[in-house]
Amino acid sequence: MPKPRGRGRGGGGYHGGQGGHRKGGPVPEGPIRVRLPREGEMLGTVIQTVGGGRLQVQCKDGKERMCRIPGKIRRNIWVRPGDIVLIKPWDIQGDTKADVVWRYNYLQANWLRERGHLDGMQ
Repeated sequence: MPKPRGRGRGGGGYHGGQGGHRKGGPVPEGPIRVRLPREGEMLGTVIQTVGGGRLQVQCKDGKERMCRIPGKIRRNIWVRPGDIVLIKPWDIQGDTKADVVWRYNYLQANWLRERGHLDGMQ
């Protein structure tokens, strides 16, 4: 008898199966690790995506910056409006432009809110 093909094979890939779904699944228990801003970095909220790997971000210092997502990050994460990101302003034109260093997931963003790191932001 031939092996079944298609979505019902299991394996836990993107389209389902027995191993859990890539986008969902159980919430991890225990302590979560959160990357905090280092020297020269700051937190911001994504206002809109502009295209070409660029975002409009409202920063914690009150300025609005055009941020680009570097290639090594662009291939691994999906950034949407409303996400909390960690940015690093450029040395030149630092008041208007920056690079995205990190995107916080839902649990990490809640952790930052609870501890007051996002005070003064949306």
